[in-house]
Amino acid sequence: MANRISIRFFDDREVRAVWDDENSKWWFSVLDIIGVLRDERDYTKNRNYWKYLKSKLKKENLQMVSHATQLKLTASDGKKYLTDCFDNDSIIELAKNFPSKQANRFIEWFTYSDETVDGKSKSKAYALFDSSLLNTIEVGTVKGLQQIHGYLFGGLYDFAGQIRMLNIAKGGFQFALARFLPETLENIEKMPESTFDEIADKYVEMNIAHPFMEGNGRSTRIWLDLILKKNLGLVVDWSKVSKKDYLTAMEKSVVNPAGIKALLQSALTDKINDREVFMAGVDYSYYSEQENDIT
Repeated sequence: MANRISIRFFDDREVRAVWDDENSKWWFSVLDIIGVLRDERDYTKNRNYWKYLKSKLKKENLQMVSHATQLKLTASDGKKYLTDCFDNDSIIELAKNFPSKQANRFIEWFTYSDETVDGKSKSKAYALFDSSLLNTIEVGTVKGLQQIHGYLFGGLYDFAGQIRMLNIAKGGFQFALARFLPETLENIEKMPESTFDEIADKYVEMNIAHPFMEGNGRSTRIWLDLILKKNLGLVVDWSKVSKKDYLTAMEKSVVNPAGIKALLQSALTDKINDREVFMAGVDYSYYSEQENDIT
């Protein structure tokens, strides 16, 4: 059951989930939901509150308590622990019966449809781990990046996989001018990638180039991990990279890449074929792109 893990974000708070392939549904960590609804980060306090609430709900004969199941989820210490989990319907019922001002906003967020460009492309990104395409993508080339972008956004954007022909800017920063983009990308492709510093420099330059109209960050992070995997036997554990720190470091990397290099290097892992690391990378990548497309 636990072969697909997902992390959702509500007000920068993690909500962990496990996919149940047999029943085709997600199970969500009750303690994470409790923490969100109580706006409480202390694990012990949330656990004790859940014990109290569970007893109270049982006395009120609410059936959702009996629908809980225990699944192993990775905690902040990196270890897996059995955790009470609810399915989609039980989470909504819990929120409806929860004495919290957050409840209505949480329900609105929780029931938000994945039928958006981000939602659909994120599902494609999940599937990439098991796709034969992952092993056929050209590593470190512009064509390889186009393959990734085309896969993620095919059928969603009419420019999926296509190098942009228009100029784009973000926050006053002008990305590579469209008329110079072919030459710029050719030069980036030729950059060496035998060391971490070289690979990070290549990643930064590709971000500055920003070859697509949308979806650059999500595509380029996968591109980066494939380069690291091939040349160094490493990938970035994106769950270790703070969204705020990442965005700040990427903005500064235009002038000085030292910050983004230090941030990414500290998050490197040799778990290059680990499903959970890959899935968490997708979750954090899309989370970092929410309300931002600078990367």
